[in-house]
Amino acid sequence: MDYQVLFNIAVCIAGFFGGWTLNRIYTAIDRLDGDVRNMPINYVTKDDYRDDIKDMNRKLDKIFDLLQTKVDKA
Repeated sequence: MDYQVLFNIAVCIAGFFGGWTLNRIYTAIDRLDGDVRNMPINYVTKDDYRDDIKDMNRKLDKIFDLLQTKVDKA
């Protein structure tokens, strides 16, 4: 076997593992992209959370005011 054949085999093996590695990286990035695109569906944004908390606090304040003005309060 001469050196050219060994070199060609080494290049083929390196190319195979290089392509396999790039394919794995592409698959991981594609999966990560899908997860990032689904984030608004799975998680609540800070602004939405703050708006919901403000709304709950307003409702609780109304309930507290109604309880403070009850006539039969001891």
